[in-house]
Amino acid sequence: MIDKSVPDAAAAIDGVPDGATIMIGGFGRAGQPVELIDALIAQGATGLTIVNNNAGNGDVGLAALLATKRVRKIICSFPRQTDSWVFDRLYHAGEIELELVPQGNLAERIRAAGAGIGAFFSPTGAGTQLAEGRESREIGGRPHVLEYPIFADFALISALKADRWGNLVYRRTARNFGPIMAAAATTAIAQVDEIVPLGELDPEAVVTPGIFVDRVVAVGARGWLQDGAFVGGVDLAGNPR
Repeated sequence: MIDKSVPDAAAAIDGVPDGATIMIGGFGRAGQPVELIDALIAQGATGLTIVNNNAGNGDVGLAALLATKRVRKIICSFPRQTDSWVFDRLYHAGEIELELVPQGNLAERIRAAGAGIGAFFSPTGAGTQLAEGRESREIGGRPHVLEYPIFADFALISALKADRWGNLVYRRTARNFGPIMAAAATTAIAQVDEIVPLGELDPEAVVTPGIFVDRVVAVGARGWLQDGAFVGGVDLAGNPR
């Protein structure tokens, strides 16, 4: 019997080694797998490379992981926000390496890894410092830069519901990077509000098929709308309630 569910977040991230490359879903706090990140912090792996759209917000989730100084490098598109003080402090102290990747290129590099695409040319970044020392060519009268896929040892993502086979459905824009990260990682781990019986998920609503998911853990509802009001968790702007 296929059952990818695990009892808790600690069991979900068991086996993450030092030096691992880990993709973490989320657009800012939307769709960020906070419980899995907290479990990773408690687990203690160090020397990590993190792939994420941002570089942490405030003092929770990814920012809390960065604060442990166990992240060697971060690959992201938006390292600077008004509340990215943890990353700012580490970067200016020379305690973390940054690889800046334009958002579209970041998403496509992750997708290429999952799709088995060896490399691709993109016009984004051509003629800028991001293209220095890299192969380029003119295509259709425009300069393009060669981009390579980004693979990961682990992907930590957040979804709304799953079944024990690992099929995932998401809540609106909380989907963001989850589907492509699940496909690009050797081991994909998903936290969900609940794990439902087989057959309860509408097949048309399943965005990430279970073939791409290795472990699923239910962490309970995290502040979704209940009777028109938020209860706990965060609001639509990602602020704690």
